Amino acid sequence: MPARHTPIPWRSKAVVAALAAALLTGSGIAQATPQASPQAAPQSAPVAREQVSAAATITWTLERASNPTEDQRTAYDLITRAMNAAVARYNNLSDLGKAITVRYDPGVPTADGNINGTIRFGNRSYMNERTALHEIAHTIGVGTSSGWSRLGGSGTWTGAQATGLVRQFDGASAKISTGGGHFWPYGLNYDNEFSNTAADRHVQIVAAMVRDGL
Repeated sequence: MPARHTPIPWRSKAVVAALAAALLTGSGIAQATPQASPQAAPQSAPVAREQVSAAATITWTLERASNPTEDQRTAYDLITRAMNAAVARYNNLSDLGKAITVRYDPGVPTADGNINGTIRFGNRSYMNERTALHEIAHTIGVGTSSGWSRLGGSGTWTGAQATGLVRQFDGASAKISTGGGHFWPYGLNYDNEFSNTAADRHVQIVAAMVRDGL
């Protein structure tokens, strides 16, 4: 008897077609175009698309020796934990973007950050999230940019965004003081300034400074 052919539902046909197209691309990542329903408008009709802008992110890499000593391995582990925590906090609370290169340099007395995107850690006691947050701010422009000199050179930050934010935190008379390439409150200049609240506010203020023109 001749074999009976059961018609394939249109949804199954669409899935088969999408999979076939993905296999033919050879890219290793299958990206199927959403299939139109039978009631959809003809292809020639204009389709409205919502454009979504992706937020920038901070990324970081650690330069490692090819054959690290025990001292270097210990430092790399501490630095990695500190930077992972700090970068996660920045990316969670801001849309700032920066590609950062991190080095372990025993000759550095504490730690330092440069607007060129480099951070160096030296002393073990500074290999923590507080220091990493602080140094990331330097790579963004705190104490290192022309905007910092223009808006913070008088000893008080004059930008409206960051000033308004610190007043939300601490009252209508609050201000951000500046000096020596640093700011306070919430500059995380010393370990005793660190708390989860202070760290969150630090990131939010740095982001506001960037909006001010840092």
